[in-house]
Amino acid sequence: MLKNFKELKVWQKSYQLCLDVYKVTKGFPKEEKYGLTSQIRRASVSIPSNIAEGYGRKTTPDYVRSLYVAYGSICELETQIMLCGDLTYIEEENLRGIQNDIREVERMLKALIRSLENKPSTP
Repeated sequence: MLKNFKELKVWQKSYQLCLDVYKVTKGFPKEEKYGLTSQIRRASVSIPSNIAEGYGRKTTPDYVRSLYVAYGSICELETQIMLCGDLTYIEEENLRGIQNDIREVERMLKALIRSLENKPSTP
């Protein structure tokens, strides 16, 4: 049994992704400070935050709802990262690494959601 949300592999991976996003967005153009930089950072923070919040919820359906919010945020982040790549705000090597991490977190979230949705409810 896990002691807390920080032991979840998907939380750990999404937290590291968030840190990486913050590092890479430091080099974005100044005019994007309140635009794309802010949007990307909020989406990346939302992922581990919602995983943690859901873990702390009382019921499995509440947990699953929070995981779906995290899943929506990973999809949002993926779109924004693609845009940054097309605008050449991110170097190709960093772009590929972040995109691979996004896909991995997405797979992990899907698997966790599936496992919780298939879990029999106890009366």
